[in-house]
Amino acid sequence: MNSTPPGRVIKTVFPRSLVRLGWRYVVSHAWQSFLMVLGIALGVAVMVSIDLANASASRAFSLSAEAVTGKATHQIVSVSGKMDETVYTNLRLSGKVELAAPVVTALVSSEVLGGAPLQLLGIDPFADSPFRGYLGSGNELDTESLTPFLTRTGAVLLSAELAARSGLVPGNSFTLDFEGRTREVFLAGTLSAADALTRRSLNGLVLADIATAQDLTEKTGQLDRIDLILPEDDPGAATALQADLPAGVRLEAVEARQGSIEQMTAAFQLNLTALSMLALVVGLFLIYNTMTFSVVRRRGLFGTLRSLGVTRSEVFTLVISEALLVGVVGSLLGVGLGILLGRNTVNMVSQTINDLYFTTTVRAVGLPFSSLVKGGVIGVLATLATAVPPAVEAALVEPRAAQLRSGLEKKTRLITGLMGLAGLILAGSGVLLFQIPAKNNIPGLAGTVMVVIGFAMLSAVAMRGLLTAVTPLTGRLFGSLGRMAPRNLVNTLSRTAVAVAALMVAVAVTIGVTLMIDSFRFTVNVWLEQTLQSDVYISAPSFTANTSTISIDPRVVDQVAAWPGLARADRLRSTAIESPDGPVNLSATTNPDVGKERLFKAGSRAPDEIMQALREGSVLLSEPLANRLNLSVGDSISLYTPEGERNFPVAAIFYDYASSQGSLLIWMEQYRQIWGDTAVTSIGLRLPPGSDPDQVVRDLQSGLQTDQQLIIRPNKSLRQDVMEVFDRTFAITAALRILATIVAFIGVLSTLLLLQLEKQREIGVLKALGLTGKQLWQLVMLETGLMGLTAGILAVPTGVALSLILIYVINLRSFGWTLQFDMRLGAFAMGLLIAVSAALLAGVVPAWRLSRMEAAEAIRYE
Repeated sequence: MNSTPPGRVIKTVFPRSLVRLGWRYVVSHAWQSFLMVLGIALGVAVMVSIDLANASASRAFSLSAEAVTGKATHQIVSVSGKMDETVYTNLRLSGKVELAAPVVTALVSSEVLGGAPLQLLGIDPFADSPFRGYLGSGNELDTESLTPFLTRTGAVLLSAELAARSGLVPGNSFTLDFEGRTREVFLAGTLSAADALTRRSLNGLVLADIATAQDLTEKTGQLDRIDLILPEDDPGAATALQADLPAGVRLEAVEARQGSIEQMTAAFQLNLTALSMLALVVGLFLIYNTMTFSVVRRRGLFGTLRSLGVTRSEVFTLVISEALLVGVVGSLLGVGLGILLGRNTVNMVSQTINDLYFTTTVRAVGLPFSSLVKGGVIGVLATLATAVPPAVEAALVEPRAAQLRSGLEKKTRLITGLMGLAGLILAGSGVLLFQIPAKNNIPGLAGTVMVVIGFAMLSAVAMRGLLTAVTPLTGRLFGSLGRMAPRNLVNTLSRTAVAVAALMVAVAVTIGVTLMIDSFRFTVNVWLEQTLQSDVYISAPSFTANTSTISIDPRVVDQVAAWPGLARADRLRSTAIESPDGPVNLSATTNPDVGKERLFKAGSRAPDEIMQALREGSVLLSEPLANRLNLSVGDSISLYTPEGERNFPVAAIFYDYASSQGSLLIWMEQYRQIWGDTAVTSIGLRLPPGSDPDQVVRDLQSGLQTDQQLIIRPNKSLRQDVMEVFDRTFAITAALRILATIVAFIGVLSTLLLLQLEKQREIGVLKALGLTGKQLWQLVMLETGLMGLTAGILAVPTGVALSLILIYVINLRSFGWTLQFDMRLGAFAMGLLIAVSAALLAGVVPAWRLSRMEAAEAIRYE
């Protein structure tokens, strides 16, 4: 029996000589390999950090929800937000449900506990154990703590970790802030969980007996909900129970309710992920560019190898192996950088979710291992996929043709037109994808990538045309060198076109995102100027930045109504109303000019007609809500009321940028008649001409008699606060834009360095013919500057197209609002500056090296 030596096996599969050849190339071009690794590492790092932030935010929401809902399968809730506790009493007496527990919840905070939002959970200890088990043996709560918890007024429980961090021990008293009021509580004991996840949940929880919670939140005799555990093997149990419930209360599945809340942030997180992928895409352009350049540069070597018997598959494997090495090292480095970046992005994403969507009480959730693996795998696979075209090009090299540089350039010129046509087709196909209706934005994001790549494929044709057109001008300005530089670039399209395309895409992304942010800011400013017409605003403190649902002390409402020197006081009630489509943000107003002071979509009625319809029972929908529910003027929206489901005619649709979930506007009198809610959440004061809003604010702050902390601010201050939230929201977008620009800068630096150093023999001939060092500097700077200028010019239409897609496709589908396009020259100037600066900087090192090289040494280069 014959045996094959191990060395022979390796040689048969992939010759060791080729391994040494590939490794020698990587080592001899160490700085080039380093830049490639750095480019892919930054791309992967951005993607990993965003994925960590999204996963952390989602897990924080899940833990916050689980801390409150426990093992409940269903909940009984009131459509008005207030449920009499007799509903629970009657439910238990009926015997129709075996496992039920009353719950009172509220968001509170305490300076002693760090000032962050905490979930106050009021429970019945004797009914709650099947649901949450916080008072069970696993949490180590002793009898000494349980007794005061059940018998002492204001007694609460905290996690042992939170209490220790805050310097509290059982027996201490401290204060809780609830809706602007301060309440004193007593720490009866602490809870210690057996596992890490439960400990994190407990760290955001203040546990109280239900009577204590009712007293702290002024909900005496009322419940927020009733938790139920219904048998899974009896699907008819929920239907039967709903039929027996009194009017004004509903039965909801916990999973469906939490799912509707999580969907609020789905579009936001998807768009963050897509934006983070742009940095990776730019890094992949760098890989493709560099790998293509290395293949073009080694065509002669590959031709020689093919002449010596090396197969196409071996050449292909050689190039792919080089890319694999770069991908693995870059991805590993990127995962590590992503963890470091993730610490900041987690905070930024969590802050945005708390500002715009909902408040989570769990903050530290650890690093999801799946995010790290996913980032590393995507980085490696994307690198390999990007290296396939140049690897195929290397494998298809014919031995004789490989030695002819002119043949390569002739082939490049021939396929340039075909590439441009393919780019048009690809971009057109991307536009067609925008027409596909979809619940998520994946077709839109895929179409965006296709359009950008399509523009990149057009860049070679456009580059040849631009450089040919500019040659007479550069000739007049710089003489023979001015004619030589653009012609050199056109004659070496196999090298220069990919580099210009890569730089163009990176700069276009910067321009597109900048225009989108500027347009958003411009739109929000116009919206604020039109919507915020009152001179002074009064509201209660809130954990969310967009809309407060916290009620103002009724005594304050009465005092303001009688306050001297006011032209008018408009009251607003903001709350969440249940509907067949999930929770709907509702605002009830007394503003008689709302028909004039809102910006309405085309097709809406005249302002006077809108106000008349509003007073008669119709409602106004914000654009995001109308788009989410696919409603138009003349349609009806269904809401749950205390008397049952009711349809409300839609009188008009207005532009609104406070919430991507949208809102509904109703006349205050109609709202109070239907829901019986007399609360007020904000007051807008109109002052007579010549009044000083700041003085009115000071007078109100000192003159209002209340124990509730209030936020009283003039119009200007409110606008500033809104724009601060806007800036926080786009802080992570701006950071991603900067990182993508850094990746692009590294890419063009690497490429242009290679391109100039590869022309060493040509430069040697020119020096032998009398080219001076100064002229050499001029030639190199002209070539690199022209490449940067070309990339910058081509990036302008690409960036504009990208911004239009982001505004009218991505934002509209993701968030439901229409932005006004605002084209500022600053974005174009910044893009051109980045492109030209990067290109010129990249030319400094090769110009310096080539100017110091002797002509004979340069000619011997090849």
